[in-house]
Amino acid sequence: MLALTLEEFMVELNDGAIKNVGPNNKAATVKLFDVDSAEAREFGDKRVKLVFEDEEENEIQVSLFPEDVRALVDDIEELEEDSPVFE
Repeated sequence: MLALTLEEFMVELNDGAIKNVGPNNKAATVKLFDVDSAEAREFGDKRVKLVFEDEEENEIQVSLFPEDVRALVDDIEELEEDSPVFE
């Protein structure tokens, strides 16, 4: 299941073109639940792309620098040690 929240979002549709309306204060939150597959791969020559997909083929891609990936791995290792999720 993909949940998408858009805040302060308004666009104009004119002759098939979508155009931003209003100030540049838009924000979005995307959540993907019940992930069916996850993978990491190279993205360009300096980043790692994490790709998550559910059974309905909703997909989220996240590009991170290697130091951010290492921090994420550290967080996961901490969870493995302390959290009942990994029991």
